[in-house]
Amino acid sequence: MARSCSICRHADRDAIDRALVEGQPYRDIAGLYDLSKSAVERHGRSHLPATLTNAAEAEEVARADSLLAQLRALQERALGILAKAEGSGDFRTALLAIREARGCLELFARLAGELQTGTDLRVVVAPEWIHLRGQVLDSLKGFPEARQAVAEALLEASSEG
Repeated sequence: MARSCSICRHADRDAIDRALVEGQPYRDIAGLYDLSKSAVERHGRSHLPATLTNAAEAEEVARADSLLAQLRALQERALGILAKAEGSGDFRTALLAIREARGCLELFARLAGELQTGTDLRVVVAPEWIHLRGQVLDSLKGFPEARQAVAEALLEASSEG
């Protein structure tokens, strides 16, 4: 006969389920309710109601939506200040508002995964690099094989990354 789940019979089952949904460590929950870590883990994996998990995910989405709404409101305010400052000829304030609007835009892009952060530097699109690349290829016009080899190497280098 299969053993019944000790947590499903536990007097504090609702609190244990809440702790699991909130992502508290199994060891902490087990210690708090005098249970074994494996029993807590097994219960969370097998018996935790899907509705509780879905409710936590919905709450997280709502929290993210609220943060996005606040970010949109900040961006709108910055753009409003920008318009007023430009209208009154207050260019210092206008530049500050542009900086804030840009910051909001960068954060939107980062949240959407469209903006990479870090030290990855792409020289391939820098105007100086494009000019230098052209000069190198122009200087090799009299050497078609060398020019072709360099062009292929540059093409390969620009597509790696």
